[in-house]
Amino acid sequence: MEFDFGAVLVDWRLLAKGVAWTIGLTAIATLIGMGVGVACAWARSSGPAWLRWVVGAYVELIRNTPFIVQLFFIFFGLPAAGVKLTPETASIIAMVANLGAYATEIIRAGIEATPKGQIEAAVSLALNKMQVFLRVVLPPALKKVWPAMVSQIIIVMLGSAVCSQISVEELSYAANLIQSRNFRAFEAFIIATVLYLALSVGLRRLLNWAGPRWFFGR
Repeated sequence: MEFDFGAVLVDWRLLAKGVAWTIGLTAIATLIGMGVGVACAWARSSGPAWLRWVVGAYVELIRNTPFIVQLFFIFFGLPAAGVKLTPETASIIAMVANLGAYATEIIRAGIEATPKGQIEAAVSLALNKMQVFLRVVLPPALKKVWPAMVSQIIIVMLGSAVCSQISVEELSYAANLIQSRNFRAFEAFIIATVLYLALSVGLRRLLNWAGPRWFFGR
């Protein structure tokens, strides 16, 4: 058996476009999904009973169903209710919903680990509930759970490969398209594997660098 990686790399533009789409989908899903996670974690820890129930139902629904089913429901199911979405929009919504649910529980674990004395000290300084949460509770909570959050973001990025099933032109879509043209499936997916590995390592290092600077301080 002879390998010909050149037959795949000649379509490097397709691979570059796929990498760009993967990075773009992950970036948008991370920013919005973390926002959803923070809001839902607050709701589950400090919100009214009805809101805790709603958020809990959302978290359990997402965490106990496959990502591909969630994606297919949004892209193929919602049009039956009159909601038509582009493949890219459906992918972003699915990735945000998925990351948001897992981020909710990760962040909530960090919030519940915050010492009560720390919260009481903040209240004694006349801070309101929102100030206490954003300035006193959330930063150390994120610091405690940041490794788990980084791992979950990487899992969501790797899960974006499923989006090729609805014709989003991300990395796995590009690899599959190339191998369908030249029948070099082994080479195409080996290169895709190496690119996913590089993206995962790079994203982990970026998030480990960005976390202390942008999210929870040094």
